[in-house]
Amino acid sequence: MELAYFLIETVVKVVAVFAVLMLVVAYLTLAERKILGRIQVRYGPNRVGPFGLFQPIADGIKAFFKEDLVPARADKTLFVIAPMISITAAISLFAVIPFGEQIELFGRRISLTIASLDIGLLYVFAVASLGEYGIVLGGWSGYNKYGLMGALRAAAQMISYEVALALSVMGVLMIAGTLNLVEIVRQQAGWHWNILYQPFAFIFYLVCALAEINRTPFDMPEAEAELACGFNIEYSSMKFALFFMAEYAHLVAVCAIATTLFLGGWDGPFNLPPALSWIWFVAKTGILVYFFIWERGTFPRLRYDQIMRFGWKFLLPLTLANIVGTGLYMVLRGM
Repeated sequence: MELAYFLIETVVKVVAVFAVLMLVVAYLTLAERKILGRIQVRYGPNRVGPFGLFQPIADGIKAFFKEDLVPARADKTLFVIAPMISITAAISLFAVIPFGEQIELFGRRISLTIASLDIGLLYVFAVASLGEYGIVLGGWSGYNKYGLMGALRAAAQMISYEVALALSVMGVLMIAGTLNLVEIVRQQAGWHWNILYQPFAFIFYLVCALAEINRTPFDMPEAEAELACGFNIEYSSMKFALFFMAEYAHLVAVCAIATTLFLGGWDGPFNLPPALSWIWFVAKTGILVYFFIWERGTFPRLRYDQIMRFGWKFLLPLTLANIVGTGLYMVLRGM
C-alpha cells in the first residue's frame, strides 16, 4: 500500500506541476508582449477577449491548425525530434525544484517537490545542457544555411557560458555543503539568504542564465535581423510552438532555480502556514521573470564576438575569483 500511495502522490504532483507550468507559459507570452508594449509606449495585445486575456488561447489554436511544413532535404527524424528534446528538457527541470514546505494531507507528510534528490543541482545542470541539443539539432536538421549558423552559434554560446554558470553557483555549494535543493532552501531560513553572502555570484548567475536561454542581449542563435530567426527558421505550426514554449519554460526554470539557490526559496518576511509557503516562492520567481522581460525591452543585442569575449575574458575569471574569495572567507571564519 505504501508503494501505491507513493505512486499516486507522484502522479498527482507531476500532473499538477505540468498543468500549472503550461498555464504559466501560455500567459507569460501575453505578459511579455504587454510589458514590452508599455516599455515601447504602445498597448500590446488587447483585442482578443477583455484586455487581450484570450490572446494565448487564440495563438495556440492558430499554431495547432497551421500547415506543418518539412523541408524536402531535411533530416526528417531529427527535424521532428529536436523541438521535443527542448520542451522535455525544460519541463524536466521542475522535477527537483522545491516550491514550498512539507504539508500534512490525509495523515501523510507531503513535500511540495516532485523529487528531493541528493544530487538535485547536478541533475539541473545535466538536464539544462540536454535542452541545447534541441536547438543545435533543430538548426542543423533543417538543411538551411541560416539555421546551421544559428545552431553553431548556440553550441558555442552554450559551451562558453555553461562553464561560468556552473562556477557561479559553486560558492553557494561551498556554503551549503549539499547538492540537495530542499536542504539548500532550509539552510537559508530566517533571512540567511545566500544572496547576502554571494551577491556577485547572484549577478553572475543571472547574466549566464540570460545567455543559456538565448535571451536579449545574448539572443544571437536567433538574431532575426541577421539570421531570419536562425535555428528555427524552417519550423512552423506546433513544432515552432514547442520551441517557443520551451524558451518560456526554461525562463521560468532559471528564475525558480535562482530563487531556490539565492533568495531563500519559500522563506519570506513573515511565516506563512506550510500549505501557503509556496506564495513566497512564486512571488520571488515572478519578480525575476519580470526582470528578464524588462531587460529584453531595455538592452540592445550584442555582437557575437562581444558575447564570446565577455564570456571567456570577464565572466569566467570573475566566477573563479568568487570561488577563491569564498574559500578564503570560509577558512578565515573557521580559524
